[in-house]
Amino acid sequence: MSVLSVRYQGEIAVVTLDNPPVNAVSEEVRKGLVALADQLDEDTGVAAVVLTCAGRTFIAGADVREFGKPPVGPHLPDVVTRLEQAKKPWVAAIHGAALGGGFEIAMGCRFRVADRSAKVGLPEVTLGIIPGASGTVRTPRLAGVEAAVEFATSGKPVSAHQALQSGVIDKVIDGELLEGAIAFALEALNHPLPQPVSARPVETRDEAFWEKAKKQAARAGYQAPLSALDSIRFASRHSFDEAMAYERQIFLDLRASDEAAALRAVFFAERAAPRPAFVKDTKPRPVARVGIVGGGTMGAGIASSCLSAGLNVVLIERDDEALARGRQSVERTFAGAIKRGKLSEEGKETLMSALSGSTDYADLGECDLVIEAVFEEISVKRDVFKNLDRHCRSDAILATNTSYLDPREISSALKDSSRFLGLHFFSPANVMKLLEIVPVPETADDVLASGFALGKQLGKVPVRAGICEGFIGNRILKRYRAEAETLVREGIAIADIDAAMRGFGFKMGPFEAQDLGGLDIAFLQREGARAEGAEIPETLGDILVRSGRKGQKSGGGWYDYADGDRTPRPSSAVSDLLAAQVTNGPQLDPEEISERLVRALAAEGEVILTEGVAHSASDIDLVEIHGYGFPRWKGGPMFWKDQRLRS
Repeated sequence: MSVLSVRYQGEIAVVTLDNPPVNAVSEEVRKGLVALADQLDEDTGVAAVVLTCAGRTFIAGADVREFGKPPVGPHLPDVVTRLEQAKKPWVAAIHGAALGGGFEIAMGCRFRVADRSAKVGLPEVTLGIIPGASGTVRTPRLAGVEAAVEFATSGKPVSAHQALQSGVIDKVIDGELLEGAIAFALEALNHPLPQPVSARPVETRDEAFWEKAKKQAARAGYQAPLSALDSIRFASRHSFDEAMAYERQIFLDLRASDEAAALRAVFFAERAAPRPAFVKDTKPRPVARVGIVGGGTMGAGIASSCLSAGLNVVLIERDDEALARGRQSVERTFAGAIKRGKLSEEGKETLMSALSGSTDYADLGECDLVIEAVFEEISVKRDVFKNLDRHCRSDAILATNTSYLDPREISSALKDSSRFLGLHFFSPANVMKLLEIVPVPETADDVLASGFALGKQLGKVPVRAGICEGFIGNRILKRYRAEAETLVREGIAIADIDAAMRGFGFKMGPFEAQDLGGLDIAFLQREGARAEGAEIPETLGDILVRSGRKGQKSGGGWYDYADGDRTPRPSSAVSDLLAAQVTNGPQLDPEEISERLVRALAAEGEVILTEGVAHSASDIDLVEIHGYGFPRWKGGPMFWKDQRLRS
């Protein structure tokens, strides 16, 4: 059965694409569109063509099954050109999303209409490439250079309303889309047809505009946004055909780059994360009402995330004062979203109406899932779960948000551990996308599946982690920090190490990040383990904390901080404190420093894989990217290591 079909409504031919799940631009689609353009041009009964799509979306981009494979004709630029040159004008009727190649096909049509919920965009830079079928050439001719730069360098889609304002669509349809698109086509036939997009002029912009745009594009940290900007600039100064050739060459060069390979790998890993093979055939338990025990920073963040996902939340605290603080924290989160234009006041009120609070565990009786988010102390957590065991439904899922403690010891407070698992959120929980899911041996399959379903509903990247100290992420972080301290002991300057990791793509180096979070957190964990008899060597961080240097909050950690200023400054006091620990070894350049540290990440990842703590190398990469700031265009430490071995 063909993915393309035609039916006729008077003199309007309606072409429907049905290529589930997202109507991707496959080889069959490309061939079919060219063939239909030829066929309908010769049909004397057809005056115009409406292109629509079945299912939940318009053409949402390239067929991911063709990623990394040699291209097969007809190539997408030729398809777009063929639609633009059709004797009978085509009208793209957009619902859902028209992204990448789908948006380029729409720009090849003489007209574009959309329903109010539609979005359009050019997300190619997020895959390390640029639009390759006129996205950087037609967009400035349709919407102007400034709008084209935003489309192509940010990769962010825009709403139908924004698309109409920028000029990339001609009308927003109220009511039934296809009916409105046919009416639009009939009306358009009563007027002279507009010039094809390829024939329209492009505005010129001065050098100051391009310099500002270049600085903005460079913030992404990798090449594709800068290349997209370069292609738009070329298109603004050259003929359409020259610009198309230039865009295509950049597209092909980037498609073969290491960055594109890394970003493709991350794309596929993220796509698979919410439904891994080991839960694919298991039906999760329904979750509509969530209880959260603990309204501190983490608990309030989890509550905000759940509310934003449409869940009802019951917040439990020890007293009314703590409960009020927890509610205020949630309100502050939503108030911030209003300031950023992400939420309306009415939307905030709707979300807050789904939040209730109590100091009585009995009010959790109707919850489908309860997440404990209290202080990281085993006895406190066990007491919580004893209360949950008494007051929650027997089929309710019970979860702990522990970062380091053994979930098996926490679940021992329950009569039935099959309904228990770890859900390790990362702070701030309403922002950070990583969710480590940590089952205990008794965890039921449908409970595990429910954890992944929750992660998807919350917009998180869920990753299964086995039980060990720190699970996947914090265990690797410990190795990373230890290797960074080893470099300091070898005489490498703290500031040079941080600068090398920023140069690699991290937003912060290891010592800057510790100062921000506080050195005392890891110190107290080590001290607790030492108090229980563990032999843990003294770290350089321990020396600093014992001298009162806990990070930014104390005015000094690895760096000094002036009053009210968070700018890190190299510290002579730190040099004096650590002098006895430092030897003068060979100096390393920034690339050698970053390679040492990333290899340490990958080496610990290999051990974790061998032990079965991580299910796959790509899971480790997702943890590092979404929990610890590893640059996604490097693919994660495991992908990076494999790429180095291949090169």
